[in-house]
Amino acid sequence: MLEEKILNDYKDSLKAKDVLRSSVLSFLRAEMINLAMAKAKNKLDDPEVIAVIKKQIKQRQDSIGQFTKGGRVEMAQKEEKEMEMLKGYLPPELSPDEIKKIIDEVVDQIQAQGMKDMGTVMKEVNVKIAGQADGKLVSDLVRNRLMPKTE
Repeated sequence: MLEEKILNDYKDSLKAKDVLRSSVLSFLRAEMINLAMAKAKNKLDDPEVIAVIKKQIKQRQDSIGQFTKGGRVEMAQKEEKEMEMLKGYLPPELSPDEIKKIIDEVVDQIQAQGMKDMGTVMKEVNVKIAGQADGKLVSDLVRNRLMPKTE
């Protein structure tokens, strides 16, 4: 499980005295524990862990933008390193072509008729993709697929 891998990597980083890595993983583990407590669980499933990691990556991206605007290049670089560490725990991203193929399968399967079915299509596509693509990209591709073709 992903949660166990993060815990083992955290222990290894402490032993290796890797301050940056242990700090990032410590904060990530704290967020995972908070979510587990909120859901009254002992352990999180991999999709839940991936959601926590993606949230952390999004926060890093926002920070990088703010630090860059403020001229704090060294802080932006630190956030960039942390973000890259976190990305290492995510499953490989699907290509847009692979996402389109999944969208086509779902649209055919549920016989979507247009934009009114977008919510249903998104729900099914997200189940199949399981965190392997950016949500905005998926949403845009689904919207393009469901929009009526004008000629």
